[in-house]
Amino acid sequence: MTGKKLLLTPGPTPIPEEIQEEMAKPIMHHRTPQYREIFAEANKGLKNIFKTSADILTFTSSGTGAMEASVVNTLSKGDKAIVVRGGKFGERFAELCEAYGVGVIAIDMKWGTGPDPKVIEKTLSENKDVKAVFVNLCETSTATVYDIESIGRIVKDTPAILVVDVISGLGSDEFKMDEWHVDITVGGSQKGLMIPPGLAFCAISKKAWDLVSKSTLPKYYLDFKKYKKSVEKDDVPFTPAITLEIGLRKAIAIIEKEGVDNSIKRHTDDAEYLRSELKKMGLEIFSKSPSNAVTAAMVPQGIDGGALIKALKQKGITFAGGQAELKGKIFRIASMGAITRKDLDRGLSALKDVLKELEVKK
Repeated sequence: MTGKKLLLTPGPTPIPEEIQEEMAKPIMHHRTPQYREIFAEANKGLKNIFKTSADILTFTSSGTGAMEASVVNTLSKGDKAIVVRGGKFGERFAELCEAYGVGVIAIDMKWGTGPDPKVIEKTLSENKDVKAVFVNLCETSTATVYDIESIGRIVKDTPAILVVDVISGLGSDEFKMDEWHVDITVGGSQKGLMIPPGLAFCAISKKAWDLVSKSTLPKYYLDFKKYKKSVEKDDVPFTPAITLEIGLRKAIAIIEKEGVDNSIKRHTDDAEYLRSELKKMGLEIFSKSPSNAVTAAMVPQGIDGGALIKALKQKGITFAGGQAELKGKIFRIASMGAITRKDLDRGLSALKDVLKELEVKK
């Protein structure tokens, strides 16, 4: 192995030294004015990044915890929900609904493509009793970004709420919760927010709160009502991940210093550069609607995808492979969070070397 290890996976992502230093400070007690001040600052900053005035609730969990919270707090057994399934994380929303007895109306599409808003509109018109529409901003498994703005315009005029998983896309792909009429936004800490896994977020609109009041699905730790009561006091109902919250406040300060829109522009430029360089290497981009957060490229014919990832790790570079039906067929390179153009160049250089080595072995 040569050089410092470089993580180019779509979560977790590299953590800047200044955030690591902040999280290394002595821990404090969470039921104190000092901690509540940190929490309040971080929560205010999250609203700027989500582009919302809605309540944002923070959970000590992975992003999946917030996905589950969006189901159990808004629906009841026997309710119907539309779930857009274009990859592993769309499938996860469906699995969560099914686990709680919610009827799933699936909109399936070829992996690597985005949903047609007109299909969602037609499905809603044919199923007027649907309570929620679940969709991703960035389907991480396929590195595909979805047109949430158009979907939001459709769902807003129906009784259904729009729930969007932005766990991977937040801070990289453009997202405007309020302007795009999103009712619940689900986020996570270990991607564009540049801190370790362990925090998850739900931003909740008034329309969604109306549905929360009618939900009868079981919940305890993930109960929105408990968190809302606490967040009004700049607090949480259960022991928080104190160190992660401290890191989050620092991460948000870094993002705000750059500017949220400037950060999106940088991620757009870096993703376009990455795709351009991969194409110059003769590689095919998998997604037809590529995300700024992560890029998926096809593994060249005749090369073992698993061997490619393993050889890169031996050079200190970690890419992500494909999942499920894409295992061994694609590899994914993140350009989110604190990942720089210099990091991408190092990863691309290692990729060129590995492809040459594997070609020789063929």
